[in-house]
Amino acid sequence: MNDDVAGAIEKILRTRSAQVPIRKLKVRFLLRIRDCLSIGNSVALAAATQKLDAAEFEISTQETWCNADELVSYAKQFNAFFGACPDAFAALTRLHLQDMRLGESDLRGILCTCKRLESLGLYQCDAGIGSVLQIEHATLVELDINHGSFRTVRLNCLPKLERLTYANWLSNENPLVLCSVPRLSKLNLKHICRSDMTIMLSDVLAKAPSITDLLLDFRSEKIWVRPQHPELLAQFLSKLRTVNLDNIREGCSISWTSFILEAAPSLEELSVTAWEHKCQVKSHHSHPQKTNVEWEPSRADFKHMNLIKLTIHGFDCMNNFMGYVRRFLEAAVNIKEVFLHDRKVSEICTDDLDGPEVEAHLSRCPRSSEEKDLLRNKILEGLVISSSVVIHFRPSCYVSLPVMRSPRRCNR
Repeated sequence: MNDDVAGAIEKILRTRSAQVPIRKLKVRFLLRIRDCLSIGNSVALAAATQKLDAAEFEISTQETWCNADELVSYAKQFNAFFGACPDAFAALTRLHLQDMRLGESDLRGILCTCKRLESLGLYQCDAGIGSVLQIEHATLVELDINHGSFRTVRLNCLPKLERLTYANWLSNENPLVLCSVPRLSKLNLKHICRSDMTIMLSDVLAKAPSITDLLLDFRSEKIWVRPQHPELLAQFLSKLRTVNLDNIREGCSISWTSFILEAAPSLEELSVTAWEHKCQVKSHHSHPQKTNVEWEPSRADFKHMNLIKLTIHGFDCMNNFMGYVRRFLEAAVNIKEVFLHDRKVSEICTDDLDGPEVEAHLSRCPRSSEEKDLLRNKILEGLVISSSVVIHFRPSCYVSLPVMRSPRRCNR
């Protein structure tokens, strides 16, 4: 099929009229040098002879896991392709690479050649265990790094970067240094933490003043962000509008999440997800130290003027969520809606359950109208709320699980 893709691309691009511009060309193919060269030469010719607005290469190995030798081997194949087709890469606006141990000079060469690049994805790509990735690029808008063995990623100068995702880093040091990212507005950090490493948001966001959308995904493991006093964070979170705190381990307190509310006066929407699924239980047993994060509100009379929506996935009326929701309703004086969802589930969670067992696994929220009214009244009892807040209860929803691979072992 890879050979067929290469043949189709060559036929389409070589026979297409040069007078008809190509608005978007996206090619996903395997890293096999003969096919790569055919695709690269066809794209280079198209870029030289006709208008090419956007071009994307998504280069896959189709491997589920690679050892160190395989990472180096794939990097050599890519370098041969890259060196043979520089004009094709110069035309790219998006590049997604997988499973490569490239040299630091190789990564610099990619960024220097791909001058039009707007989106870069690196999945299981690095320059060796403990290496430092330094990125400078004039046009890059989106950057996605997943499962690299870098000690640190430094974004030295990315004047147009708006969206950044960094997932599953290896280092126990500060994994991300933002030097010059004046337009960065959306930051996603996802990590399976199995050490005592913690991150302080004030360190990460010190030079990212424009963050409006923040996602922290804990993958049902230890909480790796350290709550900080609002006075230390307020200058970095002043523009924050939306926060998602995903996959906090079920049974752990979520009261610590209020430190973000206190430090972000412009926050409008907060979503908290408590979830762990069956396929992670073994991991939890091998890493039992997942203590609750301690946090006390800095001011008992704290009020927030802009929060209008609170969403909780994994709501349990018998757990600590009741007090959590009541505290938010007291603090957020203009809140309009509260969405309380049952736990998220996947087919893996229920594949060996049936009948009443499935219902018991899924349901922790009220089902009938009477039960919902009773719980709604219990939440609102005794609260003085200036706005007419609406509390919605939602049933369980099935979700597809992303691939969550563990960080590489040190012997790689």
